[in-house]
Amino acid sequence: MSVNYAAGLSPYANKGVCGLPERFDSPEELKAKVEMLAQLIKESEYLVVHSGAGISTSAGIPDFRGPKGVWTLEEKGELPHFNITFEDARPSLTHMALLGLQRAGYLKYLISQNVDGLHVRSGFPRDMLSELHGNMFVEECEKCGRQYVREKVIGVMGLKPTGRYCDVVRSRGLRACRGKLISTILDWEDALPDTDLNKADEASRRADLALTLGTSLQIKPSGDLPLLTKRKGGKLAVVNLQPTKHDKHAHLRIHGYVDEVMKQLMELLGLDIPKWEGPTVCESSTGSTTVIKPPCGITAKCKVEKDIIKEERKRKATQLTDDGSVKEDTVSVKRERTDLIVGLKDEKDEK
Repeated sequence: MSVNYAAGLSPYANKGVCGLPERFDSPEELKAKVEMLAQLIKESEYLVVHSGAGISTSAGIPDFRGPKGVWTLEEKGELPHFNITFEDARPSLTHMALLGLQRAGYLKYLISQNVDGLHVRSGFPRDMLSELHGNMFVEECEKCGRQYVREKVIGVMGLKPTGRYCDVVRSRGLRACRGKLISTILDWEDALPDTDLNKADEASRRADLALTLGTSLQIKPSGDLPLLTKRKGGKLAVVNLQPTKHDKHAHLRIHGYVDEVMKQLMELLGLDIPKWEGPTVCESSTGSTTVIKPPCGITAKCKVEKDIIKEERKRKATQLTDDGSVKEDTVSVKRERTDLIVGLKDEKDEK
């Protein structure tokens, strides 16, 4: 399956602000800023990274709102070109550097808007990762919640059945679960996965440093997760070539290619970047265990609460100000996935 995953989404008009101009720091500026970032990370006790489509462009997977992004070209009436499949895509330097940061004890949690599966295939522990928009290689049992990571893309989107069934054996050796397996990829109006979103929310509140890589942070609720860290007294560092929605909240703003930033950062921290030796799945940071989500019986009260949460988690597109920068206020739209497109529940005291 080609990386034109966007073609499988339902038609939708408002895809946010696309094609904003990119800015590059001079080599001297970039070096000084990365040195500041390295110091922030050394001083941090709980670093959380938020990754977007920009970290996968060097792997051959296009972003959405960059100068050559899928949505940007669509606005111009042009079609993007794809010459790679999800299966053939290799984790970028940034993917592997994040694994190195995790192994060294710096990175405590990773929150991604990407569906390309490269974080998981790089060997990053799944229990330290929230994939808010799903994963092209993962299918889930709608009955017991067991997830299966496959070698090939699932080929189905929008949380639809894949045609396979769960083979988890129940307690005391009873027959297998046999629940239907569904894709984990969200379409525009699908609700974000509760487990991943709740863990992302908890980690963002606990963090004292939020680092965003390759995302314009345009779409709520996922784009607002770094602000939870800021509100709790933490700092925000942004690495992106285009303006982001929360630039004014950033303690540090770096305009450079994420791979170059991460390369310099790892050198300053004295860390090696792990080599990729093929697709590797690590279920747990403490061991290779399979996490099975508990089944959820749906009561009338539960259904009402879920409907309210789904409404709160609908995406909101970002507007532009008169000077062409990203406007922080948003207008309500259908669910959309940001840099591989997406979505956190707004804090009640912020409404």
